[in-house]
Amino acid sequence: MKIMAVDYGDARTGLAVCDRTEYLASPVGVIHDRTFDSILRKVAAAVVEFDVGMVVVGHPLNMNGSAGPRAKLCESFAEKLGELVGVPVRLWDERGTTVSAIGYLNETDTRGKKRKEVVDAVAATIILESFLNYRKNHVEMSGNSDSGVVK
Repeated sequence: MKIMAVDYGDARTGLAVCDRTEYLASPVGVIHDRTFDSILRKVAAAVVEFDVGMVVVGHPLNMNGSAGPRAKLCESFAEKLGELVGVPVRLWDERGTTVSAIGYLNETDTRGKKRKEVVDAVAATIILESFLNYRKNHVEMSGNSDSGVVK
């Protein structure tokens, strides 16, 4: 099944999608928008465009596992997205993904404006890779019969 990951942000929201075999995750773009409802509509349109069967929304928990204001906003985003799309929407712990994305971009010497342009899509790809790795090793995650937001 194709799965999309969303790295929801204030100004930029990164998107990544995997292939149907759930083997390869790739960045597919960045939504440049600051309006919650507008971003929701654009992500919902991307779900249709990329024909995905599940969406994983990054859940930026605090390092101690608690949910701060940003995590609660992402929970709301995932819930509203679940109401708009006919596929399951899951929250997935994204702690450290932006730092990892910056590390990858440092390795490829991607700097300045170019980095700013792709860091969110790279972070979404890391979120998706993490989810796919977990899913491969946990039978209960391999099915898609459930719906709605799962924490």
